[in-house]
Amino acid sequence: MKPINHVAGRAYPFGRKNVDTDVIIPAHWLKTVTREGLGKGAFEAVRKEPGNVFDDPEYAGSPIIVAGDNFGCGSSREHAAWALLDMGVTCVIAPSFSDIFSGNAFKNGILTVALPQAAIDRLMEVAQTDPIEIDLESQTVTTQFQDRYTFDIDPFRKHCLLEGLDEVGLTMAQGDTIAAFESKAAQERPFLSRMPAAVA
Repeated sequence: MKPINHVAGRAYPFGRKNVDTDVIIPAHWLKTVTREGLGKGAFEAVRKEPGNVFDDPEYAGSPIIVAGDNFGCGSSREHAAWALLDMGVTCVIAPSFSDIFSGNAFKNGILTVALPQAAIDRLMEVAQTDPIEIDLESQTVTTQFQDRYTFDIDPFRKHCLLEGLDEVGLTMAQGDTIAAFESKAAQERPFLSRMPAAVA
């Protein structure tokens, strides 16, 4: 996955509370065998509403969503994270997130930032007209109006996002250690390599 350090740009001022994964990507989009194209189905029901922010050309391509409390609740579908990525979103800011959604977002390279409701209200206001900046290294969200909010993030998740490491990447980063272990095991227990394959 791509490393994340600095995310800046316009933000979708969504703000809706209790947005579940079925709202993020409806179930009938889950039949696909690829991640590409899911962005077209993202927030499909919301996009049927007149004047919705996701079809407003002013916010087209925004990398940030400012959302309401309990974002990503509902089912555990990872497609929700895939759909957000496919529409270009790499950061969601909200007062709170579903644990499962937050985990899926992290594993796919999306930064979830939890801030108090007062900060969300202010960012919703700023997002109407101006960009927002998120710096993962300093763990801050800022605006050009001198707003500055700090956020907490698990150190392990921060490291993985900064380095662009998913689970495969983390394993591959230990390649030398794994190779040394395998070599030592082959020398100390050579009989293991001569064991016949298990019979089904």
